[in-house]
Amino acid sequence: MTEATEGTTTEAEKEGTTTQTESEGTTTQGATTESRLGTVLREGDTVGLRYERHLSHPPEKVWAALTESEHLHHWFPADIVGERRAGAEVQLPFWPETAESAAEELEQQGIDLDDPVLPGRILEWDPPRLFVLEWGNARADADLLRFELTPLDDGTRLVFTTWLGTRGPHGHEGTGAGYQVCLGLLEQLLDGDAPTTPGPEEVQELERQYAERLA
Repeated sequence: MTEATEGTTTEAEKEGTTTQTESEGTTTQGATTESRLGTVLREGDTVGLRYERHLSHPPEKVWAALTESEHLHHWFPADIVGERRAGAEVQLPFWPETAESAAEELEQQGIDLDDPVLPGRILEWDPPRLFVLEWGNARADADLLRFELTPLDDGTRLVFTTWLGTRGPHGHEGTGAGYQVCLGLLEQLLDGDAPTTPGPEEVQELERQYAERLA
């Protein structure tokens, strides 16, 4: 599992390590930056996914959508409760509708449906440029989520990278599809569009495509 404690490789450090070691055997496969599908990253036994989106909104607006509870509710499966600063311990309670729709999956992961909360930790916090969040039951099992914003003349480039911890009930392909759906909802929120969640067949097709990339 990916760890992010003192003396180990943090997600941000791993991001640089992966780029540095691609020529030394670390593989990158999958989508180009123009594709909606994430790029698969590998370092040893650790698997990551990298998504890039060009958003027609300033970094400050994108940052608010990524970090404020009133906006997280529209696209992210859980709230972030706690102080926003590097090193802060936070709680990640699943939204009630998320907990209800994913009850079976959450139970399989050992999450109490009466109190569906996971711990987290903010590793990096540099508004409106960089937000790195550790998400999971324990640091050995945690996913690492890195959101990096770069201002453009016509908006913001968002690069979202996640290094995956414990496999969920639908495997890493399910995680890849899930994050792609979340990013689509984020874009709809920013653009002021009504949220449109993909149907089961579309989600299954995304999972199939990610399974091929992760094979």
